[in-house]
Amino acid sequence: MRHLCKAVFVWLSWLCLIAPAASAEITPAQAAAEARAADDLPATEAEVSPPVDIWDRIRRGFAMPALNNRRVTQSIRSYSRNPRNIERTFDRAGKYLYHIVEEIEKRGLPTELALLPFVESAFQPEALSHAKAAGLWQFMPATGNIFSLQQNFWKDERRDVLESTRAALDYLQQLHATFGDWQLALAAYNWGEGSVSRAIRRNKARHRPATYSNLRMPRETAYYVPRLEAIKRIVADPEKYGITLPSIDNEPYFVRVTKSRDIDMKTAAALAEMDEEEFRLLNPGFNLPVIVASHNSSILLPRENVEIFLDNLASWMSTGKPLSSWILYHVKDKETLADIAQKTGMTEEELRRINGIPKGRRVLAGSALLVDANGRMAPEIAQEELNARVKLSPPETRRVVYRVRRGDTIYGIALKYGITQRSIRKTNNLRTSRLRIGQRLVLVIPPKAQPRLAAGKNVHVVRRGETLSSIARRYGTSVTKVRVLNNLRTTRISIGQRLKIR
Repeated sequence: MRHLCKAVFVWLSWLCLIAPAASAEITPAQAAAEARAADDLPATEAEVSPPVDIWDRIRRGFAMPALNNRRVTQSIRSYSRNPRNIERTFDRAGKYLYHIVEEIEKRGLPTELALLPFVESAFQPEALSHAKAAGLWQFMPATGNIFSLQQNFWKDERRDVLESTRAALDYLQQLHATFGDWQLALAAYNWGEGSVSRAIRRNKARHRPATYSNLRMPRETAYYVPRLEAIKRIVADPEKYGITLPSIDNEPYFVRVTKSRDIDMKTAAALAEMDEEEFRLLNPGFNLPVIVASHNSSILLPRENVEIFLDNLASWMSTGKPLSSWILYHVKDKETLADIAQKTGMTEEELRRINGIPKGRRVLAGSALLVDANGRMAPEIAQEELNARVKLSPPETRRVVYRVRRGDTIYGIALKYGITQRSIRKTNNLRTSRLRIGQRLVLVIPPKAQPRLAAGKNVHVVRRGETLSSIARRYGTSVTKVRVLNNLRTTRISIGQRLKIR
């Protein structure tokens, strides 16, 4: 401010000095001297003006070193090829960007981090990956626990806009402190600290550079920072890439409202005169259709809807109608969902949907279920019920996250876990049979699945360079016998494939 005042004072003094001589002729030497003097002036008001919008504010805070490689070019080309998709994502970001940028600037972090949810979740707060990562910042359950994100019957703060942003910035700061480099910190956010640390140690042992661009890593991580760099360049110069950024003001989109009473999600949306889906996008962390006041839960509302909500809430309360229509029911010994459905007037399907009970799983005694109050005045849910949970019978199927190792094939993995190659491809949306070392695959394993063809004296695991002919010679048999025994239609085999041998 002192420099700005000085600038204004100098400008006014300069104006007063030249005003009387405005009509006098100025020599070239005088003009040059005045130009030099102007160059020496402190910053002008235009240079310290507030940001025009949130995009301008983000651009001003860019501080990460630029990354230049073919993956950045490929990512830019990919985004530019589908401008409508990227513009829809930027539209979604409008609800959250101001808050994210505020939190980033409070910590003195680069504003590129505000664009990271574009890469992680396309700014979809309810996004859930195959590996069970959730929310804008895609927290895995275990990492969410480390950074104090509640995951219980009532809510999953990995999806909560405020809490997940706090936790993500805590984690990113910690990673930057560990690696001293933002590109490595981002790689660790995607791949894991241990994986990045091991990759660095391998490079150092081989006397190679230990920078992000030189580490050997899975394809997903290798493209992670390039994708962020591509988004950064598009935000910096959208016209260059044929993309139109939506108008997002540099001001808060939402306000946090605390409550003293339990309230249904549906009722809260109605009082705020909001579409339920829009309300959900600001409050995606709640698992159930009721928001419990005693659990320190608050709601987010668009600024323009806050007064509407408060006025409508006051009118609603004056009628004596309940704000919540749900109560907690504790399952008794030998009770089934069908029994509870009959007692509560709900269907078994509704009970499963509301309480997140998968098909084929039974609820056990001691479980807590949210059930319809059926027009009765619902009592406030106590703080002690924060730890309530649904206890379920063992699953008929289990999910395993498998990390691909050297030599793995879809065929070999399917045999190892007693499942089909088709189920692996379908669950993981695989278009080809090619796998990458370090790639994560979600395997859905039925209850009676048995690993098949464990390696032994009657089983041969195909190695690099082997053919059916060489394998047959090794075991003193014929190619035809091996093909018939293993139901092979061709002589093509793959590394890791297990073949019965007699």
